Amino acid sequence: MYIVGAGPGDPELITVRGRRLLRRSDVVVYDRLVHPALLDEPSVSVERIFVGKGAGHGTPQAEINALLIDRARRGLRVARLKGGDPFVFGRGAEEAEALRAAGVPFEIVPGISSAIGVPAYAGIPVTHRRLGSAFAVVTGHECAGASDLDWGALARIPVVVVLMAHRTLSRIARQLMAGGAPPSTPAAVVNRGATPQQRVVTGTLSDIAAAAAAASLEPPSVLIVGETVPLAEILGWYPSFAADAGASKESCSRIGTGRRARRNPARSRASSTVSVTERR
Repeated sequence: MYIVGAGPGDPELITVRGRRLLRRSDVVVYDRLVHPALLDEPSVSVERIFVGKGAGHGTPQAEINALLIDRARRGLRVARLKGGDPFVFGRGAEEAEALRAAGVPFEIVPGISSAIGVPAYAGIPVTHRRLGSAFAVVTGHECAGASDLDWGALARIPVVVVLMAHRTLSRIARQLMAGGAPPSTPAAVVNRGATPQQRVVTGTLSDIAAAAAAASLEPPSVLIVGETVPLAEILGWYPSFAADAGASKESCSRIGTGRRARRNPARSRASSTVSVTERR
Protein backbone atom coordinates (compact mmCIF):
# COMPACT_ATOMS: atom_id res chain seq x y z
CA MET A 1 0.00 0.00 0.00
CA TYR A 2 1.43 3.33 -1.09
CA ILE A 3 -0.17 6.64 -0.10
CA VAL A 4 1.18 8.92 -2.81
CA GLY A 5 1.09 12.71 -3.06
CA ALA A 6 0.48 13.77 -6.67
CA GLY A 7 1.30 17.44 -6.14
CA PRO A 8 -1.01 20.28 -7.19
CA GLY A 9 -2.41 20.42 -10.70
CA ASP A 10 0.51 19.98 -13.08
CA PRO A 11 1.10 16.22 -13.52
CA GLU A 12 4.85 16.83 -13.86
CA LEU A 13 5.02 17.84 -10.20
CA ILE A 14 4.63 14.28 -8.93
CA THR A 15 7.85 12.86 -7.48
CA VAL A 16 10.00 10.34 -9.32
CA ARG A 17 9.13 7.71 -6.71
CA GLY A 18 5.44 8.49 -6.91
CA ARG A 19 5.40 8.01 -10.67
CA ARG A 20 7.43 4.78 -10.40
CA LEU A 21 4.98 3.32 -7.87
CA LEU A 22 2.02 4.26 -10.05
CA ARG A 23 3.52 2.29 -12.91
CA ARG A 24 3.98 -0.75 -10.65
CA SER A 25 0.52 -0.70 -9.11
CA ASP A 26 -2.36 -3.14 -9.55
CA VAL A 27 -4.97 -0.69 -8.25
CA VAL A 28 -5.07 3.11 -8.24
CA VAL A 29 -7.50 4.77 -5.83
CA TYR A 30 -7.59 8.46 -6.67
CA ASP A 31 -9.13 11.78 -5.66
CA ARG A 32 -10.94 14.54 -7.54
CA LEU A 33 -7.92 16.85 -7.84
CA VAL A 34 -5.57 14.28 -9.36
CA HIS A 35 -4.62 15.24 -12.94
CA PRO A 36 -6.11 12.76 -15.47
CA ALA A 37 -2.72 12.36 -17.16
CA LEU A 38 -1.41 10.58 -14.07
CA LEU A 39 -4.03 7.88 -14.53
CA ASP A 40 -2.35 6.99 -17.81
CA GLU A 41 0.86 6.01 -16.02
CA PRO A 42 -0.26 2.50 -14.96
CA SER A 43 -0.99 -0.19 -17.53
CA VAL A 44 -4.43 -0.43 -19.12
CA SER A 45 -5.31 -3.48 -17.02
CA VAL A 46 -4.88 -1.66 -13.70
CA GLU A 47 -8.08 -1.08 -11.72
CA ARG A 48 -8.79 2.64 -11.31
CA ILE A 49 -11.22 3.65 -8.57
CA PHE A 50 -12.45 7.22 -8.13
CA VAL A 51 -13.23 8.22 -4.54
CA GLY A 52 -13.21 12.00 -4.91
CA LYS A 53 -14.98 14.38 -2.58
CA GLY A 54 -16.71 17.62 -3.42
CA ALA A 55 -18.89 20.13 -1.65
CA GLY A 56 -21.47 18.12 0.24
CA HIS A 57 -20.95 14.86 -1.62
CA GLY A 58 -18.41 12.14 -2.29
CA THR A 59 -17.32 8.75 -1.03
CA PRO A 60 -17.50 8.54 2.79
CA GLN A 61 -14.09 8.23 4.41
CA ALA A 62 -15.02 4.96 6.12
CA GLU A 63 -15.79 3.41 2.73
CA ILE A 64 -12.46 4.56 1.35
CA ASN A 65 -10.64 3.05 4.31
CA ALA A 66 -12.48 -0.26 3.86
CA LEU A 67 -11.72 -0.27 0.14
CA LEU A 68 -7.99 0.22 0.72
CA ILE A 69 -7.88 -2.53 3.31
CA ASP A 70 -9.84 -4.91 1.08
CA ARG A 71 -7.59 -4.47 -1.96
CA ALA A 72 -4.43 -4.73 0.12
CA ARG A 73 -5.62 -7.95 1.77
CA ARG A 74 -6.10 -9.44 -1.67
CA GLY A 75 -2.36 -9.10 -2.15
CA LEU A 76 -2.66 -6.26 -4.66
CA ARG A 77 -0.24 -3.36 -4.93
CA VAL A 78 -2.38 -0.31 -4.21
CA ALA A 79 -1.47 3.27 -5.03
CA ARG A 80 -3.66 5.66 -3.05
CA LEU A 81 -3.18 8.81 -5.13
CA LYS A 82 -3.94 12.16 -3.55
CA GLY A 83 -3.63 15.72 -4.79
CA GLY A 84 -0.93 17.78 -3.08
CA ASP A 85 0.66 16.08 -0.08
CA PRO A 86 -1.18 13.27 1.74
CA PHE A 87 -0.40 14.67 5.20
CA VAL A 88 -1.36 18.31 4.50
CA PHE A 89 -5.15 18.40 4.82
CA GLY A 90 -5.34 15.31 2.62
CA ARG A 91 -6.77 12.82 5.16
CA GLY A 92 -3.70 10.70 4.56
CA ALA A 93 -3.18 10.34 8.29
CA GLU A 94 -6.73 9.04 8.79
CA GLU A 95 -6.22 6.43 6.10
CA ALA A 96 -2.82 5.45 7.46
CA GLU A 97 -4.36 5.02 10.91
CA ALA A 98 -7.02 2.70 9.48
CA LEU A 99 -4.40 0.69 7.61
CA ARG A 100 -2.22 0.35 10.71
CA ALA A 101 -5.20 -0.77 12.79
CA ALA A 102 -5.98 -3.41 10.13
CA GLY A 103 -2.39 -4.62 10.06
CA VAL A 104 -1.78 -3.44 6.50
CA PRO A 105 1.80 -2.20 5.87
CA PHE A 106 2.08 1.08 4.00
CA GLU A 107 4.48 3.72 2.75
CA ILE A 108 3.89 7.47 2.62
CA VAL A 109 5.22 9.17 -0.51
CA PRO A 110 5.23 12.94 0.08
CA GLY A 111 4.02 15.34 -2.60
CA ILE A 112 4.32 19.05 -3.24
CA SER A 113 1.59 20.62 -1.14
CA SER A 114 -0.74 23.09 -2.80
CA ALA A 115 0.10 25.36 0.14
CA ILE A 116 3.46 26.09 -1.47
CA GLY A 117 3.06 24.83 -5.04
CA VAL A 118 0.00 26.89 -5.97
CA PRO A 119 1.40 30.20 -4.64
CA ALA A 120 4.65 29.46 -6.50
CA TYR A 121 2.74 29.02 -9.77
CA ALA A 122 1.15 32.41 -9.12
CA GLY A 123 4.54 34.03 -8.45
CA ILE A 124 3.79 34.49 -4.73
CA PRO A 125 6.52 33.38 -2.30
CA VAL A 126 5.26 32.19 1.06
CA THR A 127 8.43 33.51 2.74
CA HIS A 128 10.70 36.46 2.01
CA ARG A 129 13.56 37.89 4.04
CA ARG A 130 12.10 41.41 4.04
CA LEU A 131 8.38 40.71 3.89
CA GLY A 132 7.63 37.39 5.53
CA SER A 133 9.82 35.43 7.93
CA ALA A 134 7.08 32.90 8.74
CA PHE A 135 3.93 31.49 7.21
CA ALA A 136 0.98 29.46 8.40
CA VAL A 137 -1.19 26.95 6.54
CA VAL A 138 -4.80 26.44 7.59
CA THR A 139 -7.86 24.85 6.07
CA GLY A 140 -11.00 26.65 5.05
CA HIS A 141 -13.01 23.53 5.91
CA GLU A 142 -12.74 22.70 9.59
CA CYS A 143 -14.59 19.81 11.17
CA ALA A 144 -18.15 20.41 12.31
CA GLY A 145 -18.56 22.93 15.09
CA ALA A 146 -17.03 26.29 15.95
CA SER A 147 -13.55 27.14 14.69
CA ASP A 148 -10.77 26.19 17.09
CA LEU A 149 -8.19 28.34 15.30
CA ASP A 150 -6.65 31.34 17.04
CA TRP A 151 -7.39 33.99 14.44
CA GLY A 152 -5.67 36.67 16.50
CA ALA A 153 -2.44 34.66 16.37
CA LEU A 154 -2.89 33.97 12.66
CA ALA A 155 -3.43 37.67 11.98
CA ARG A 156 0.07 38.35 13.34
CA ILE A 157 1.79 35.82 11.07
CA PRO A 158 3.34 37.54 8.01
CA VAL A 159 1.83 35.17 5.43
CA VAL A 160 -1.26 32.98 5.83
CA VAL A 161 -2.20 30.33 3.26
CA VAL A 162 -5.73 28.94 3.41
CA LEU A 163 -6.49 25.75 1.49
CA MET A 164 -10.02 24.86 0.38
CA ALA A 165 -10.91 28.50 0.86
CA HIS A 166 -13.40 28.98 -1.94
CA ARG A 167 -16.69 28.86 -0.03
CA THR A 168 -15.43 30.49 3.15
CA LEU A 169 -13.55 33.53 1.81
CA SER A 170 -15.82 36.10 3.44
CA ARG A 171 -15.71 34.41 6.83
CA ILE A 172 -11.93 33.94 6.73
CA ALA A 173 -11.35 37.57 5.79
CA ARG A 174 -13.67 38.77 8.57
CA GLN A 175 -11.97 36.56 11.16
CA LEU A 176 -8.48 37.74 10.19
CA MET A 177 -9.56 41.38 10.34
CA ALA A 178 -11.33 40.79 13.66
CA GLY A 179 -8.07 39.25 14.88
CA GLY A 180 -6.18 42.44 14.06
CA ALA A 181 -5.08 42.11 10.45
CA PRO A 182 -5.42 45.48 8.64
CA PRO A 183 -8.19 45.55 6.01
CA SER A 184 -5.56 46.80 3.53
CA THR A 185 -3.47 43.63 3.87
CA PRO A 186 -2.77 42.26 0.36
CA ALA A 187 -4.62 39.07 -0.54
CA ALA A 188 -4.87 36.76 -3.52
CA VAL A 189 -7.08 33.88 -4.55
CA VAL A 190 -5.46 31.36 -6.87
CA ASN A 191 -8.12 29.30 -8.57
CA ARG A 192 -7.31 25.92 -10.14
CA GLY A 193 -3.65 26.58 -9.47
CA ALA A 194 -0.87 24.91 -11.47
CA THR A 195 -3.31 23.95 -14.22
CA PRO A 196 -3.96 25.44 -17.68
CA GLN A 197 -7.12 26.98 -16.19
CA GLN A 198 -5.27 28.85 -13.43
CA ARG A 199 -6.82 32.18 -12.53
CA VAL A 200 -5.51 34.69 -10.01
CA VAL A 201 -7.60 37.34 -8.28
CA THR A 202 -5.79 39.92 -6.14
CA GLY A 203 -7.07 42.54 -3.74
CA THR A 204 -7.06 43.20 -0.01
CA LEU A 205 -8.64 41.49 2.95
CA SER A 206 -11.49 43.99 2.77
CA ASP A 207 -12.43 43.23 -0.84
CA ILE A 208 -10.96 39.87 -1.84
CA ALA A 209 -14.20 37.93 -1.30
CA ALA A 210 -16.16 40.36 -3.47
CA ALA A 211 -13.45 40.33 -6.14
CA ALA A 212 -13.43 36.53 -6.24
CA ALA A 213 -17.23 36.45 -6.48
CA ALA A 214 -17.15 38.98 -9.34
CA ALA A 215 -14.72 36.72 -11.20
CA SER A 216 -17.20 33.80 -10.95
CA LEU A 217 -14.56 31.35 -9.75
CA GLU A 218 -15.29 27.69 -9.13
CA PRO A 219 -13.45 25.46 -6.62
CA PRO A 220 -10.71 24.67 -5.86
CA SER A 221 -9.10 27.88 -4.63
CA VAL A 222 -6.19 28.78 -2.39
CA LEU A 223 -6.16 32.06 -0.46
CA ILE A 224 -2.85 33.80 0.30
CA VAL A 225 -2.79 36.77 2.69
CA GLY A 226 0.28 38.88 3.39
CA GLU A 227 2.82 41.38 2.11
CA THR A 228 4.38 38.89 -0.31
CA VAL A 229 1.24 38.86 -2.46
CA PRO A 230 2.13 41.98 -4.53
CA LEU A 231 5.33 40.23 -5.66
CA ALA A 232 3.12 38.29 -8.06
CA GLU A 233 3.24 41.34 -10.33
CA ILE A 234 7.03 40.97 -10.53
CA LEU A 235 7.58 37.25 -10.09
CA GLY A 236 4.63 35.84 -12.00
CA TRP A 237 5.97 33.33 -14.52
CA TYR A 238 3.14 30.93 -15.29
CA PRO A 239 1.85 30.37 -17.90
CA SER A 240 4.13 32.47 -20.14
CA PHE A 241 7.39 30.74 -19.19
CA ALA A 242 5.70 27.35 -19.51
CA ALA A 243 4.76 28.28 -23.08
CA ASP A 244 8.35 29.26 -23.84
CA ALA A 245 9.40 25.84 -22.54
CA GLY A 246 7.20 24.06 -25.07
CA ALA A 247 3.67 24.18 -23.66
CA SER A 248 0.67 25.49 -25.57
CA LYS A 249 0.11 29.21 -26.07
CA GLU A 250 -1.60 31.20 -23.37
CA SER A 251 -3.52 34.42 -22.94
CA CYS A 252 -3.70 36.83 -20.05
CA SER A 253 -6.15 39.59 -19.18
CA ARG A 254 -6.34 41.86 -16.17
CA ILE A 255 -9.28 43.82 -14.80
CA GLY A 256 -8.48 46.59 -12.32
CA THR A 257 -10.61 47.17 -9.24
CA GLY A 258 -8.70 50.20 -7.97
CA ARG A 259 -9.43 49.49 -4.30
CA ARG A 260 -6.10 48.57 -2.71
CA ALA A 261 -4.38 50.99 -0.33
CA ARG A 262 -0.60 50.92 -0.83
CA ARG A 263 1.89 51.63 1.92
CA ASN A 264 5.07 50.96 -0.07
CA PRO A 265 5.66 53.13 -3.17
CA ALA A 266 7.98 50.46 -4.55
CA ARG A 267 4.93 48.23 -4.88
CA SER A 268 2.62 50.88 -6.29
CA ARG A 269 2.38 49.16 -9.65
CA ALA A 270 0.96 46.09 -7.87
CA SER A 271 -2.39 47.81 -7.36
CA SER A 272 -5.51 45.88 -6.54
CA THR A 273 -6.48 43.84 -9.56
CA VAL A 274 -8.60 41.01 -10.62
CA SER A 275 -5.92 39.17 -12.53
CA VAL A 276 -7.22 36.40 -14.71
CA THR A 277 -4.62 34.15 -16.30
CA GLU A 278 -5.59 31.14 -18.37
CA ARG A 279 -3.63 28.73 -20.55
CA ARG A 280 -5.48 27.42 -23.57
